[in-house]
Amino acid sequence: MEAGSRGDERAWIRGAQSGSVPDLEALFRHHWPRAYRAAYLVVHDAAAAEDIAQEAFLAAVRCLDRFDRRRPFGPWLHRIVVNRAIDWSRSRALRRESGDASLAFVAAAAGPERGDTETLAAALAKLSPEHRAVIVMRHLLDYTPGEIADALNLPRGTVNSRLRRGLDELAGRLEQELR
Repeated sequence: MEAGSRGDERAWIRGAQSGSVPDLEALFRHHWPRAYRAAYLVVHDAAAAEDIAQEAFLAAVRCLDRFDRRRPFGPWLHRIVVNRAIDWSRSRALRRESGDASLAFVAAAAGPERGDTETLAAALAKLSPEHRAVIVMRHLLDYTPGEIADALNLPRGTVNSRLRRGLDELAGRLEQELR
């Protein structure tokens, strides 16, 4: 985030904490695209991702009085989004529902230089929510492992382990898909 927009974000947070609707709207507009994208990349269901991102933003707003303004808002919001997306994925797996949309739409938005996006999307969709979440945050949202650990309230070693295992599993699935 640029220095100017970081200052804007702090002003929006102060305003939102004071009840300013325009500041709350500005905060929402600024963070909505990445919050939605994070949710979508974990759950690969557009309607659910929209609900998850909205609910996460509302939860963040309800707790805004406890938010430390010295810290960036984005990682805090993404922690809420990703945790809710993982919970949604787990509950869906427990219900054994089928018909999840593929991640092809989001992977295609990442650009053709990332390879065969449909194959990548299909392989990513088959990972566990925990592995998918850290891979999405690291490689598609460009968080560092330390930022992911902070955002998901996990030890950094757990994040690194999930990244390694998830990437190994993803590589194996891609290898199978490309045969």
